[in-house]
Parts: sequence; C-alpha cells; structure tokens
Amino acid sequence: MREFETKNNQEKFTCGEFEYQVIRSARKTMTLEVRRDGNIIVRAPLCTGLPRIKRFVNQKQDWVLGCLERTKEYREEKPLSAELSEAKRNVYIRKAKETITKRVSYFAKLMGVSYRNITIREQKTRWGSCSSEKNLNFNWKLILAPPEVLDYVVVHELCHLKEMNHSKAFWNEVEKVMPEYETHKLWLKENGWRL
Repeated sequence: MREFETKNNQEKFTCGEFEYQVIRSARKTMTLEVRRDGNIIVRAPLCTGLPRIKRFVNQKQDWVLGCLERTKEYREEKPLSAELSEAKRNVYIRKAKETITKRVSYFAKLMGVSYRNITIREQKTRWGSCSSEKNLNFNWKLILAPPEVLDYVVVHELCHLKEMNHSKAFWNEVEKVMPEYETHKLWLKENGWRL
C-alpha cells in the first residue's frame, strides 16, 4: 500500500489490485462503498488512524473484488435507452411528458401543494429535481420504469415543496403519501442504470 495524495481530508491508497479513496469527516463509524463506476470510497472519522483504515480495507478485500466484478458487468451491459432510435426516443420523451404531467397534477392535488413548471430532461445521474422557484424537472427515462417507481419520484419531488432537504421530516412526508416508498427507492437504486 502506498499513499497517492492528500487534499481536503481526502487521501488515496492502493490495496492489492485496487485503489481506494479515504474521506475523513465528523462521523462516528467507518464505511466502505464500491460505486457503479468502480471507484472505492472509505469514509472514516477524523481521528481514525491510517493503520486501522488499512486493516478495515484488508478485511473487506474479497468483498470489494466481488463488487468490482459486478460493476464491470454493469458497465459492459447497455441500458435500454441506448438501443433506441432517435424517433423511438422522441416518442418516449413525449409519452414521459404526458404521463409525468398527469401524475404530478394528481399527486399535487392529493398533497395540497402547487408548482410552477415541469421540464422533461435526460440527466445522467438524477431522476428528478425541485428548485426553490417550485419548478420540477424529471428524467424522461422514468417512463421505462414500473409506474409505481415513476410515481415515487413524482411524490419525492413534490415533497420538496414542503421540505427542501432530505431530513426525517421530508421522508415522513413521502411516507404519508407512499408508505411503501422504500421499495421503489431501492428498485431505482438497483435497476435505474438499466433504463
């Protein structure tokens, strides 16, 4: 193992076949994350010594290598939308605009909230967003997801009109409208890349 760089509480090291980044912050526990893009991140409390971090990563080495193998498979598989012709993609975008507009209208009435504009885009990493001006953005690829997952993203963004954060109060608002939201959130986390 050797150190690569240290910058703003972020350090890079190598362990066997892989590199990992250490991010120190005011937290109590140490976690290890293998991202879909193959990046590996260790989040550690500020006072954690380097030998302890290295032992932690060594103990998880087999698990990390397994995850890296799966992320490689993910990256080699093409998402559904990659196979679409321009014409077919435009059909889906129009359908997404129509469907999402209806679902936003339905849930906004149900929740007693108002919004300004709805924009349909193709973001790489986001399914939706809500601005402080009450404008809503949604990824057209949601039309390729199960309808209840699309509804979850709509409810999620509308709840930001009440709570502009991801606090406990925010998730309570989501749960009021959609008690089973965690199932849909998990589906998106595990399968969103396929869309």
